[in-house]
Amino acid sequence: MEEVAIGTIEKYFGKIGVAAIRIASGEMKVGDKIHIKGHSTDFEQTVDSMQVEHASVEIAGPGAEVGIKVKEKVHENDRVFLVKA
Repeated sequence: MEEVAIGTIEKYFGKIGVAAIRIASGEMKVGDKIHIKGHSTDFEQTVDSMQVEHASVEIAGPGAEVGIKVKEKVHENDRVFLVKA
């Protein structure tokens, strides 16, 4: 499967299990499969929902900072890849 780098983790909110992702290129949509990778992070998950400024959105493009629920702990500067089937 092909992976395309789309952004980085800006912040992780541990109590609620949410990551803030800065989209650098391309776009991320609800339903997309993403791969988060860093020094101690390496997992894939589907984007179930995402928010921009506390409002639910279906799609986010370059420059957007989105919040998504993550199934594992992530760290600042972990890279986010879009997994293309």
